[in-house]
Amino acid sequence: MKKLIFRGIVQGVGFRPTVYRIAEKLDANGYVLNKGSEVEVVIDVDPDKFISLLKEELPSIAKITEIIIEDYNGKIKGFSIYKSREGSRQSLIPVDTATCENCIKEIFDKKNRRYLYPFTNCTICGARFSLISDVPYDRERTAMHSFPLCKECGDEYRNPLDRRYHAQTISCPNCGPKYILYDSRGNNLGSEDAIKRFAKQIDEGKIGVVKSWGGMHICCKLEEITRFREWYHRPQKSFAVMVRNLEVAREYGEITHRVEELLVSLRRPIVLVKKKMMEEVSPGLDTIGLYLPYTALHHILFYYLKSDAIIMTSANIPGEPMIIDNSEAFSLNADIYLLHNREIINRIDDSVIKPWNDKIFFLRKSRGYVPEPIDVDYNYHILTVGASEQVHASISTDSKIYMTQYIGNTHYYPTLQFLEDSLNHMMHLTMDKKILDAVGMDKHPRYTTREVAYKFAKEYSTSIFEIQHHWAHAASLLLDQGVEEAIVLTLDGLGYGDDDNLWGGEILQSSFKDYNRIGHLRYIPLLGGDKATEEPYRIVYALLGEDILGLFSDLEIDVLEKQKDFSPKTSSFGRILDALSSYLGICMKRTYEGEPAMKLERYLSVGKPVYEFKVSIKDNIIDTIDLFRQLRDKTNTIRFTEKMKADLSYSLVKTIVDAMCDIAIAKAEEENIKYIGVTGGVSYNIPIVEMIKEKVEKNNLTLLVHNRIPNGDGGISVGQNIIISRKLD
Repeated sequence: MKKLIFRGIVQGVGFRPTVYRIAEKLDANGYVLNKGSEVEVVIDVDPDKFISLLKEELPSIAKITEIIIEDYNGKIKGFSIYKSREGSRQSLIPVDTATCENCIKEIFDKKNRRYLYPFTNCTICGARFSLISDVPYDRERTAMHSFPLCKECGDEYRNPLDRRYHAQTISCPNCGPKYILYDSRGNNLGSEDAIKRFAKQIDEGKIGVVKSWGGMHICCKLEEITRFREWYHRPQKSFAVMVRNLEVAREYGEITHRVEELLVSLRRPIVLVKKKMMEEVSPGLDTIGLYLPYTALHHILFYYLKSDAIIMTSANIPGEPMIIDNSEAFSLNADIYLLHNREIINRIDDSVIKPWNDKIFFLRKSRGYVPEPIDVDYNYHILTVGASEQVHASISTDSKIYMTQYIGNTHYYPTLQFLEDSLNHMMHLTMDKKILDAVGMDKHPRYTTREVAYKFAKEYSTSIFEIQHHWAHAASLLLDQGVEEAIVLTLDGLGYGDDDNLWGGEILQSSFKDYNRIGHLRYIPLLGGDKATEEPYRIVYALLGEDILGLFSDLEIDVLEKQKDFSPKTSSFGRILDALSSYLGICMKRTYEGEPAMKLERYLSVGKPVYEFKVSIKDNIIDTIDLFRQLRDKTNTIRFTEKMKADLSYSLVKTIVDAMCDIAIAKAEEENIKYIGVTGGVSYNIPIVEMIKEKVEKNNLTLLVHNRIPNGDGGISVGQNIIISRKLD
């Protein structure tokens, strides 16, 4: 007999039932069991034939990454599924995946006992990571442990020929969780027809809160967007829109073949697409975030709704994590609440992606993608906490890096606590022994994530490393694309530099072992510090030395002049984009992170290089102050049309991008390096990426962009992790 040990995504995905069916087909004797987070199989037939058949019939979300074959001494009669045992934690935890077509058919089959049941799932679909408390993956280690199976569900669970054979999260209206409707004061309005009554309230214009798998959403119909913005105190930020189906999606956005693939995938991310309508949903942007129903509840909700599309955004108090507890939900002061009685063990936001060609730019990598690991070539146990905003943290173990789900802005204590809890839980799920070889954090002395890093370093008595922000960006890109060295444009908002200034428009020769800053944008003062990021016209004043926009009083100008000498200085490309957006009257004040630059992208996407700017470069430092003075000289007597805004912005930005590319390309040719990369928050800007692509490919070099790891600060922790591994070698 042979023992086969399967590692990968092999639990919670219908793997053991498939093994059982293959064994029955081959008339094999033996057993299958979950052992830790791997699956152990013993058989008395040809293992190669068994493995070949298993791979042919593998469930859609299962994935085998490793098979170990050993001899097994003993005799077994028949083939059985054994009770799970403790064991290695080296395999992969399944992600939450959208309700499958078979389950959807059952939901809308009036003869089926799960007719309109919102927790319908099977072995290949439904909540997974969001409800797992431990491995091996069995019902008692999930949020379903408090819902004992009824006889009918138990019969399905034990029947090898049933689609729900050993499906750990199955239930039905007789034994499973249920939804209850509550009014604005938290009064229980009962569970009967709760979804139908909730849908009616949404159609009538109410603002509702609905509990999903990994958290809660706030929703309303699109016609209520103005009132919704006032109520939620978000005057400009874009909101995701859930649509009934692909046909409706096509009404609101440009749905290419690639976008369609992403929208209908089992991962069901929010996809940013070129919008056709609904300016109010994403003011000033040329994209809209669309996604399709992914839970049974969503499908049933649209069954009752008259609306074909609704705002569906994460429910949280601004700055804090998404709400998961029913009692907390009422702090939002919505009109109506649809809440279920199943615990959310792992809070997990919707993933947000921006497709470009065949690549995926993750703005938020979370539900549907986490906790899938990234393979690495080291076996150290390293914990890294990332930056300060858009945070994902990372754990490395057993030659893999596991990113946490999206954490958010850690300036707020509840989010900082969420970061710590998520790291502890990820360690618990992935490590046989909770040990750490090192802890990593950003160099910025004011980043609150450093508190969490110090706490873990102290608890595990291990070394702590500070990693420069933009080097971490570059390293995350290199790992993403499997490259050892490249010249990388690291373009973002602000990151603490080696010279105590705030970097953000950098050209780095980077590997995992070291980096060299070979060029950057000229430093400019951030007048008022953080205030300058909120009021980008302050940056315009810093660049031009005069109040060309006419926004300051004489007293304020005196203050600004005095601030020049002691304000922090930055080389940030992001701040240059903010200033340009403000100068052209596109966005004068930031109400959410990245707003001025994001609104500028709409103009860059249609602009042409019709204005000529001469760039001044000394010691590979690009003089943006001189470029803005040229802009002033070209425009100080002109009232901008929309076309002029587009052409001016495109011409100026392309001048900067071309200059940065020229420096990068020259260094690449000098060092015989084949790759030029772009990373950081600015690399979400598609027109800028396309400018870089054109320049790089014209010089017969290869452009590196992100695809698996977030471009922005969400990818920092991964870069920190691999850099520290080289320091430990």
